[in-house]
Amino acid sequence: MSYGYNPYAQQGGGAGGNFNEGYSAPPGAYPPQNAQISPEAQRWFSMVDRDRSGKINAEELQRALINGRGENFSDTSCKLMISMFDNDASGTIDVYEFEKLYNYINQWLQVFKTYDRDNSGHIDESELSQAFIQMGFRFSPEFIQFLVKKNDPRNQKEVSVDQFIVVCVQIQRFTEAFRQRDTQQNGIISIGFEDFLTVALGCSI
Repeated sequence: MSYGYNPYAQQGGGAGGNFNEGYSAPPGAYPPQNAQISPEAQRWFSMVDRDRSGKINAEELQRALINGRGENFSDTSCKLMISMFDNDASGTIDVYEFEKLYNYINQWLQVFKTYDRDNSGHIDESELSQAFIQMGFRFSPEFIQFLVKKNDPRNQKEVSVDQFIVVCVQIQRFTEAFRQRDTQQNGIISIGFEDFLTVALGCSI
């Protein structure tokens, strides 16, 4: 199968920032893993770590993260984010991984907030398209509609910040898989059926 698209203009998310009103989550500093954990980050980690195990799982993370609609982040988004920073595949993250996770969330949040101009906690199809353009992707209106419909169980033609993170991670995963196979960097790949299935199953959430 051949798929034509040039993903090489992609640029990362915005700079990190803090959660503002309407996006409730524990704030914190983000030192490198070999640095001492800041008292503020340690305090919030202890609050989220409800079973005092020294680790945070997806359920504990979900209880701590509130999107702009006043709802907890989805189960899918929390499991995804835990898995991305879970270096030992234990299903949990420690305090160092916790700091990296918040840095990551803040990067995506800055992009999201740029287009959530009324601080409503969601963005519509047009705003989502503009956000992707900022990241270097120019998708068709039909594809944007597909993304919103796939990630909007309420059928309100809008996505919340946690849904936005899931969509962006999926796009990034598929883009990286595409880049690895586009050896000539011309935006076109030929892919065998089993390789296609490997990509689809490996990148899906």
